[in-house]
Amino acid sequence: MMQIRERIDSLKGIGPKTAALFEKLKIYTIEDLLKLYPRTYLSYDEPIPISEAEPGKRTALRAVIQSYVDIKKVRNLKLVTCTVKDGTGSVKMIWYNSPFLKQVFHIGQTFIFVGSISIRNHQFQMEHPEYYTLPQYEKLIASLQPVYPLTEGLSNKTVSKAVTGALSCIGQIKDNVPKEVQEQFSLMPLEDAVAGVHFPQNRQQLMKCRNRLVFDEFFWFLVHMHQMREKTIKAQNRFLITDWKEAEQFIKNLTFELTKGQKEAVEEIKEDLSGDTVMNRLIQGDVGSGKTAVAEIALLAVVKNGYQAAFMAPTEVLAMQHFEGIQRDFEPFGVRTALLCGSTKLSQKRRIYEDLQNGEIDIIIGTHALIQEKVIYKNLALVITDEQHRFGVRQRAMLSGKGTDPHVLVMSATPIPRTLAIIMYGDLDISVIKDVPAERKPVKNCVVGPKYRPTAYKFMMEQINEGHQIYIICPMVEASENVEAENVLEYQESLIEFFPKEVTISYLHGKMSSEEKNSIMRDFADRKIHILVSTTVIEVGINNPNATVMMIENAEKFGLAQLHQLRGRVGRGDAQSYCIMLCSSDRKEALERLNILNTSNDGFYIANEDLKLRGPGDFFGVRQSGDILFQLGDIYNNADVLKQADAAVTYLERKGFPFETIDTGNHISQVQL
Repeated sequence: MMQIRERIDSLKGIGPKTAALFEKLKIYTIEDLLKLYPRTYLSYDEPIPISEAEPGKRTALRAVIQSYVDIKKVRNLKLVTCTVKDGTGSVKMIWYNSPFLKQVFHIGQTFIFVGSISIRNHQFQMEHPEYYTLPQYEKLIASLQPVYPLTEGLSNKTVSKAVTGALSCIGQIKDNVPKEVQEQFSLMPLEDAVAGVHFPQNRQQLMKCRNRLVFDEFFWFLVHMHQMREKTIKAQNRFLITDWKEAEQFIKNLTFELTKGQKEAVEEIKEDLSGDTVMNRLIQGDVGSGKTAVAEIALLAVVKNGYQAAFMAPTEVLAMQHFEGIQRDFEPFGVRTALLCGSTKLSQKRRIYEDLQNGEIDIIIGTHALIQEKVIYKNLALVITDEQHRFGVRQRAMLSGKGTDPHVLVMSATPIPRTLAIIMYGDLDISVIKDVPAERKPVKNCVVGPKYRPTAYKFMMEQINEGHQIYIICPMVEASENVEAENVLEYQESLIEFFPKEVTISYLHGKMSSEEKNSIMRDFADRKIHILVSTTVIEVGINNPNATVMMIENAEKFGLAQLHQLRGRVGRGDAQSYCIMLCSSDRKEALERLNILNTSNDGFYIANEDLKLRGPGDFFGVRQSGDILFQLGDIYNNADVLKQADAAVTYLERKGFPFETIDTGNHISQVQL
């Protein structure tokens, strides 16, 4: 009998080449494979007439092939198109790199096409639709098919087949959630939840399975947070920061006056750094509220008291921008700074390692490279992480572990409602900066339909002529295994046809390598690119004060909090900035939701409204948060489960449960801490 910890190539049909592809997804064992949960599901409903199709909504159409298949080469892509019709209308079908379809479709044949309708140039079109003969589709009606995370060369069919084989080991899964919690909160058996989340019989069963797994993710996260809190509450302050003369001089030298929220945050940090115990504080502030200025004040105070500090950012481009800003701002104070990233040359890394250990560097700024084994600090007293939600708890703990109980300051622009923030950041004291500098102009917003697109392009051209830059965001379309990249590429091609040749248009998507992404973001920051077409990978990671327009396609597919984060990429300079949200749906609910963004720039108000509007378990849309912290859980969509998990941990705490005895190791059900 196979064992759950055996290597994946012990499964039938998986040879060395396929196993190597799975390893790219960090899938090494059968247990790892069972934890590779579907990222979404494809549903197959009864076909509807073309005239009733709603733009932006997954739809099944029964239609007849009306035209010959046309194949056109566009750069590295082969664009395959044909037109289909029924008695109520017609749709242009588009596929990428699928020339074999010329042999599949012939005029007069009837197929079922499944995909998302959009409108371009007053015509219905469907990108990369699935297609089935009538008998094939009959078997799929009302089913849910899992769609897994993939890598190039690994198909969804291969993963699905491998998971089916792995389910023979499902009985070996160990459930580590205490029995009394399982009973009190009526949790379904863990092995049933794992099996059901891969191949659900219906949506109701899927909801129950996901809720159990999401509960476990939140539960183990909160247990770990409790363990960290117990440790930090008792941690003595080994780095008393009492001399604030130069930090106060820095504040006087600023070209602007600190806001009320910034001043309060600075005072709270002062109290922490001079107190009896170690500081563990979160600065939660909306986009543009001035969190970095507060962080710099803390950095300077720590350094001028004779200690070292580390500042970790989620991307190389953002780390570089922080480095340049800190180096510039601290030049009059003789502070020694260095930048350490994955792309730093080996010879430079060695010199930085040596200087850090000898105390010849005061502040090190970088990415995950700061927590590598070779990095040793002489007297690390302060650790700052930017965009807290991008780092797992263990990553933060690893950086803290580089010193002897250093002070910790984390920053986040993610607007989390207070009720959830208290749960999520249970090991941290929270400072909230609600106001923004008076001189910062609020972003002007508009919600429009697809017909407005040509007008938006003309407006963008006006902004480019004034010397500004543009972001255009395309959502990831779930229907195709490779469509994220292709969608962005095709959109870039359509822009090239509209804009003059002198306008430089580039693209960015999650399937690009880190080097490619960093290169594109650097070029955009250096103003070498006029228009950047991107997926949500730019949500965090680039600060370009010269970008004044953000246009978001299919805005209704995103949660309000994420839309607010995205538009935070503009409005960072002196010029007036704009956010154009294109809504492909004419549903009243979609327009009402987006109108909240249209009328408010307050991230915390928007986050609370988002929480009210999004029902529990709404997981078929774009994830709103936790894309790093949790595999399945989402604090907006699963707020009810988060509160349940918090109640479970609180219940155990009141009973005096020994949390330190709980193994928060590599459970089948646990978040990757």
